[in-house]
Amino acid sequence: MKLINYLFFFIFFININNISLAKNPSDLINEIVDEAASILSSEDPVESKIIKLNAIAERNVDIDGIGMYTLGKFRKSINDDEKSKYKKLFRSYFLKSFSSRLVDYTNPRINVVSQKKVNDKYTIVNSILEATSKRPQVKIDWRIYTKNPDKPLIRDLIVEGLSLARTQKEEFNSIIQNNDGDINALFKTLEEFLIK
Repeated sequence: MKLINYLFFFIFFININNISLAKNPSDLINEIVDEAASILSSEDPVESKIIKLNAIAERNVDIDGIGMYTLGKFRKSINDDEKSKYKKLFRSYFLKSFSSRLVDYTNPRINVVSQKKVNDKYTIVNSILEATSKRPQVKIDWRIYTKNPDKPLIRDLIVEGLSLARTQKEEFNSIIQNNDGDINALFKTLEEFLIK
């Protein structure tokens, strides 16, 4: 799935010891990036890093919220059992996609440049992933759900103007539509990815 190529950016969704210490979303992202760099540059085995970072991602990324958004209009037409199965599959899919890109980065350098409060529920934090000899500079905007200021959750990344959640939504919707609206086609696609 093409979005997997972008999901490596979720490596920066790293917890801090006390998330309430972050005074605002920009501070939160700065602390997240610093912690990510420390973990990814450690001498821990890859498997250990994946376990730690996946657990942290589960606490800081609104995986269920992203999953239901990416299901699009079809979330209204599936029953409770199908919804439960989808949430479980999407969580596993998200975390595997996330962890498969961790080993590609050892010390990501992101500079927060600004933030904008969209409304009481969302704040956008603008940042730049610094260029290296292997990749160009990348503009990354973080969409942070701030309805509960004590527990901000990352809901989306906009990478060079491309919303990862929206891209995933289009991909999933295409799979379902190309199979006569059968949600089981999406389930099969996710299951096949998980056993690779």
